[in-house]
Amino acid sequence: MFEIRTDLAVETSENRKPEEELSGVRTSRRMAAEDIEITEVCIETQKAASQLGKPRGTYVTIEAAQMTDEDTGCHREVSKVLSGELKKFLPEDYYESKILIVGLGNRDVTPDALGPKVIDHLFITRHLIREYGKYLLEFDKCCSVSGIVPGVMAQTGMETVEIMKGIVDETKPDLIIVIDALAARSVKRLNRTIQITDTGIVPGSGVGNYRNAINAEHLGIPVIAIGIPTVVDAATIVADAFSSFISETEQDRDGTEDVEEKIRRIISPKLNTMYVTPKDIDEAVDRLSFTVSEGLNMTFVPSEPAAT
Repeated sequence: MFEIRTDLAVETSENRKPEEELSGVRTSRRMAAEDIEITEVCIETQKAASQLGKPRGTYVTIEAAQMTDEDTGCHREVSKVLSGELKKFLPEDYYESKILIVGLGNRDVTPDALGPKVIDHLFITRHLIREYGKYLLEFDKCCSVSGIVPGVMAQTGMETVEIMKGIVDETKPDLIIVIDALAARSVKRLNRTIQITDTGIVPGSGVGNYRNAINAEHLGIPVIAIGIPTVVDAATIVADAFSSFISETEQDRDGTEDVEEKIRRIISPKLNTMYVTPKDIDEAVDRLSFTVSEGLNMTFVPSEPAAT
């Protein structure tokens, strides 16, 4: 069965038909900086969550075309915006918290390597604080940050949430931040969009490989998910191409059958197992992993030491 997949709540809300009215969803847009747009989607009711296929919660999307550029200045600005938006999901005294950052994905599959690469660039502090104390590090407001790359089920034989439950029981963090690569509905959002949500994440859902959810319900502590779309479903691209060639006259002649239903009959079900990614995805993932890790480092480790 032809199905359009997306992990982005902003795309799910945009893809509703004009005649569809949906209560329980609030959407707002604003410009955070030049060429950086922020969209916030709040799903407030269970009915709205069921209709959109997304859990109740807040979804913040940061979109910036320059994220595909090599200009480090642009990426630095995106990191600052990411840090500012992430802080809105955190308690006021978050710098006293123990943070566990989890890099989901398969390091050996380039479009899925975002999470592991972000962990590589993080400033990990838990072991230093345990050894020397926070103030000996000369940082006044420094979180205890730990990181883990749990791999994928094919490598470990275990669900990611099972591994994380063991880590949570042993290290007792106050908050989990999960980093993962996502799937988008539009090619225009590939490698140009960052989504932050307080609903957690279902690993592999973007490519139809659903695993157990990583969320507060399963782990007992708040889970914030950060992701960047790196792939688009091939069936979606073909569907867009078909829809652009189906004229209004043909739709009228078909009577009640709309464009989407016609596409469902035409597209091969095998396309649902194919995904498209940009040819420079290796460079893009390397670049974006720095962007995300810098945003996290700005948030959890101060840029200046404490005054003496």
